[in-house]
Amino acid sequence: MRFVLKSLVALSLLTAPALAESVDLELVFAADGSGSIDNDELRLQRQGWADALTSADVLAGIKDGPIGAIAVAFMEWGGPNSQVLIVDWHVIRDGASAKVFSDKLLSAPRGATGYNSISNAIDFSVRLVESNTHEGTRKVIDVSGDGPNMNGRSLEQARGDALAKGFTINALAIRRPGSGRPGGPGGMSLEDYYGQSVIGGPGSFVEIADETRPFAVAARRKLLTEIAGTGAATRHASR
Repeated sequence: MRFVLKSLVALSLLTAPALAESVDLELVFAADGSGSIDNDELRLQRQGWADALTSADVLAGIKDGPIGAIAVAFMEWGGPNSQVLIVDWHVIRDGASAKVFSDKLLSAPRGATGYNSISNAIDFSVRLVESNTHEGTRKVIDVSGDGPNMNGRSLEQARGDALAKGFTINALAIRRPGSGRPGGPGGMSLEDYYGQSVIGGPGSFVEIADETRPFAVAARRKLLTEIAGTGAATRHASR
């Protein structure tokens, strides 16, 4: 009987769900890896996020949180059937943990193909958060891209489903210098389109990267705002 009891206890420990690790923020970087992004631009985006995450001011912001840690994952999106997890969940609490994540981000191969399904990227990001082993005070999806939603399920539905689950969606609009394209549909600027159709939730906002604000600068500014939870960036909406 004693052997049976010990076996049952051991089995329960093996099958029991892992306790969720508390963090101040669960953040998914949902970056544009579609056909409009060439390899140099992809590298520029990854380097920008890696530099932002390892910067002294961002690390100080993380340490200033009640828990002093955030959980991050990085995915790249393309067409409706192309959402690629580039770096799985890592807890960032200091320079060493940030460097591990950043090194993996910079060394990972490209994976996404096709064109612009922001809606499916949002769905994928929601599933990433729901299936992880972390519990954050806030849950944020950070969409960055250079164009509008073109394929996949309804962006309005994907956005609405995420907001109903308590997510905040922010965006970084990448303006192409000298392209002459507004970026959004019907002549709308990309930042206005993202502001109207992509972002949502408490303190949601759109940041802009262009010739006057390089991607690395915009990424660091955006990440600082998300860690602080203030939503005080270029364009702002609370929905």
